[in-house]
Order: sequence, then structure tokens, then C-alpha cells
Amino acid sequence: MDAFAWAGIRQGALSCLALAAFCLAFAGDCLAASVWDRFSTPEVHGFLEVRAGCRTRPDPYEKEASVLETRLQGEVSTQTDFAQFKYKGDVWYDGILEQVRYDTREAWMFLRPAGFLDIKVGRQVLTWGTGDLVFLNDLFPKDWQSFFIGRDAEYLKAPSDSVKVSLFSDLLNADFVFTPLFASDRFITGQYVSYWNGALGRLAGNESELDFDKPDQWFTDAEYAERLYRTVGAYELALYGYFGFWKNPGGIAACGEYIFPRLHVYGASARGPVAGGIGNIEVAYYDSIDDPGGRDPNINNSEMRYLVGFAREISRDFNGSVQYYVEQLLDYHNYRMRFDGSQPRDELRHVLTLQLTKLLMNQNLELSLSGYWSPSDQDAYLRPKILYKWTDHINQEVGANVFLGQRDDTMFGQYKANTNIYMALRYSF
Repeated sequence: MDAFAWAGIRQGALSCLALAAFCLAFAGDCLAASVWDRFSTPEVHGFLEVRAGCRTRPDPYEKEASVLETRLQGEVSTQTDFAQFKYKGDVWYDGILEQVRYDTREAWMFLRPAGFLDIKVGRQVLTWGTGDLVFLNDLFPKDWQSFFIGRDAEYLKAPSDSVKVSLFSDLLNADFVFTPLFASDRFITGQYVSYWNGALGRLAGNESELDFDKPDQWFTDAEYAERLYRTVGAYELALYGYFGFWKNPGGIAACGEYIFPRLHVYGASARGPVAGGIGNIEVAYYDSIDDPGGRDPNINNSEMRYLVGFAREISRDFNGSVQYYVEQLLDYHNYRMRFDGSQPRDELRHVLTLQLTKLLMNQNLELSLSGYWSPSDQDAYLRPKILYKWTDHINQEVGANVFLGQRDDTMFGQYKANTNIYMALRYSF
């Protein structure tokens, strides 16, 4: 198995151990009252899915198939008068890697020791912020490999082993998340998707997978995230903080390995009704701790990120949203003075997004389109999808990931050869 597969098994096991430890803490009180009698009847859900896809053009660095897998997901949840428990895991045969793989999606315990306090411990999928498939202050792990090869959008959000504490009051609400071991994005490495390798100065794929060194010391390489939020009238206001590392490789070591420099992020957002729809605005300051002033050419500069969005119902069962997103590279003069290459980054990267969803045939047929276009990079990414529910338990999906661009080193342009179409059939239970 590869590093991600082993990491999933290891982290899932550690999550289960954490849950077991918390359960033991309650054992003394519960055993006297017959602990098993206090658990609700477990709820079991899941699905069996077959998914296959192929590239629409030859890619010399990857296989013709983009995704080829048979997947079983199981989910079990139960509760007592003092806690809730949930497990969700996936096992699948990966035809691209020709191996069986496993990932624990969730394995947590939820406690409410007081009306103003929630605690959730274990492996969980976390998210916050106002962006629609655009993330500024949401520094929880994402799985870009799954997203680009055509797995269900559920898998874009990757899990992390964390403790989440939520506090509630009439004045202000707060979320605090502690992740004892850094959880990076599941980023593009060449395993499934070819990419631009700056060190090689060309596209690369599974013959030259990305060589990286990820922080891996428990508690020493921990992450902290926090959100303060409240509602004022009809508007949701929030402040954010993150203290950890760049979620994708953000630098290169002297030995040529890609590394994850330290990163602090501070941000704010507002969301509420505007002009018959819902508007949102979000901003984030990415403070590259290991490169103050942008003087190290081998580490990402600090950045400002901005987002403005608007969503509304266009007509019955037809929803749409648009967003304007900007990345501003700070200390740009220092970056250009020290840049050694043929294609420097722009000081400002602009991206426009469009999300459309239409339901037809008594809401059994769903047509959707997610689109990204960058006028500064001159590239684009389109994700059309058709989903049809044959019965309450069976649905079929057909979709595509279309990448366009004039250059091989831009965000979406580098993936042109990975344009793919896919089909999935799922039985849910």
C-alpha cells in the first residue's frame, strides 16, 4: 500500500484507540447500570458502488483509465444518554493501483456535558467558511486526487484525527479544533494525475511521483484552528484562526524534497441575504512563518485571499451561484528579485466560479455544473454531472472533469491531459 493508504489505516486505528480510551473513562459509571442496555439500536447504512472513467486524450505519464474501482462504504451509529458514537469506513479495490485499499472516514464520540458545551473526539470530517468549492479559512484537509479523477464530491473533504470543542453563548459562539498530528491535503503526486513538476521543468506522473517530506511528529507537528461566530440580524459573521503548516507542499529543501513550511492564517467572513439571494464575503491572510518578507525563494510567500459570492434560486428546482476569488502574492518585489525560472507567478491570480444545479422528473434527475475560469492564468476547469435515481436505493451518475489552459504550469492548465469522463452505479442501503 502507498503512504496515504497506510496513513489512513494508522490514523483510523489511533482514532479508535482514542474512542476506546474515552469509553473506558465512563465505564465505571455505566457498568453498574448495564452499559449495553443504555445504547440505542445501532443504525447501519452504506453503499456498494462501481465507478469507472477514462482520459479523453493520451497522457504519456498515466494510465488510460482515470478511475476504476469497486467500493463498499459502511456506516454505524449509536448513542447513549451521555454520548453519541459513529463509524464510517470505505474499503475498495483500486484498479489503477491494482490493490485493495481502506480508509476510515469517521470514528468519533460526541459528548454534551453541558448545554453550552459540545465535545467531539476522533476521526472526523471538518469544514467551515463561506466558499462554494473554494476554500480560504477552511484549512481542514482536502482530497484533490479524488476530486479530479471523478469520485463523488463527498470525498473532496478528507478526514482528520481531531478534538473539536464548541462553546455557545448569547453573545458569541466558538469552535476550537486541535489536531495532534498535521493532516495535509491529499494533493496531486502523480499517482493518479499528471502534474507540472517545477524541479524537472516539465509534466510528470507515476514515473516520477512527487518526493516530499511531511511533518510527522505527534503533538510537535500539531495544528490548531478556531472560529468565533455569531448572528447579527439575518447575517452570519465569523472570525477565523489557523496555526499549522501549508496544506500542500509550500517549499523545496536543499536536497530537492518538497516540504510543508509553517503557516498561520487569520480571516473573517460574512454571509446573509442580498438582492433576493444569499451573498457572502470572505478574506484571509496567509502568514508564511518560515519566510518573513518573502526573502526565501524556496518557500511560499505570504498571501492575501479574497472571495465575494452570490447564490440564489433562479427558478423552481434551479439554483445557481457565482463567486469571484483573488489570490494576492505579498512581498512581490522580493519574489521577482529572487525568482529563478521562466514562468514567475502573477502578483494577482483571479478566478471566477459558477455552480448550477437543476432538478427534473420529480427531482429524480439532477443536472449540475461546477466551473472555474481564471482570466489571469488563462485556464479553466469544468465539472459537469448527470445523476439519475432509478429507485430509492439505486442511482447512476455520468460526469466529466475537463481541464483547459494555454500553459503547462498553471493551476488547471497542467492537468489538460487528465481530462476524463466517468460513470458510476451505486446501491445504497
